[in-house]
Amino acid sequence: MTEDVASRSSSKLFDRTQQQREGMVVLLGMLLLMWLVEAINSLDANHLDGDGIFSRNVPHFWGILTSPFIHASFQHLLDNTVPLIFLGAIIAMHGARRLLVVTGFIIVIGGLGTWIIGPGGNTSTIGASGVVFGYATYLLSRGFFDRSIWELAVGMIVGVIWGAVLISSLIPHSGVSWQGHLCGGIAGVIVAWRLSLVDHRRAEAAQRLEPQRV
Repeated sequence: MTEDVASRSSSKLFDRTQQQREGMVVLLGMLLLMWLVEAINSLDANHLDGDGIFSRNVPHFWGILTSPFIHASFQHLLDNTVPLIFLGAIIAMHGARRLLVVTGFIIVIGGLGTWIIGPGGNTSTIGASGVVFGYATYLLSRGFFDRSIWELAVGMIVGVIWGAVLISSLIPHSGVSWQGHLCGGIAGVIVAWRLSLVDHRRAEAAQRLEPQRV
């Protein structure tokens, strides 16, 4: 029985390490794609800037999916890369699937919100700051939904480091999409809530299937 417990513990540790490794590979892959796109954009006189979100423009609705990977400059990309690495790495510790679900939800729902309430006309909203906001609010709210001391502690650390920046970025500034920040943040809270429900159901199901030993 002791050997069986040790074997299962070793297997769980291996699986978790593998999940974390895969999560980090996906995160680095997304960042590499953003830098590659910016390099191409710079060589092409920033023509890709026109492939962002154009609010309430139905023919250009697909810009919701491309806008997070396009940036106005390398400095713009660098400003987003630092928090993406820090916040994304924490989420990636739960595996590639979790990172992809969280990121995809924030891109689609946050982008849809930006498409609805963003500035009209010929304004193209680009950049991954909406994803950064989504990551931050996901981590901030996950602890409350899970009632987890560890995740609450992570949320508090995120709040201390990025809280002031997040709040100030919601104030309208010229050339900055506060709508993208707000909608990305809202999407982060929603996906945290939904995933907490899924995790609770899975935990309850696993507990019911757990064999009882006497």
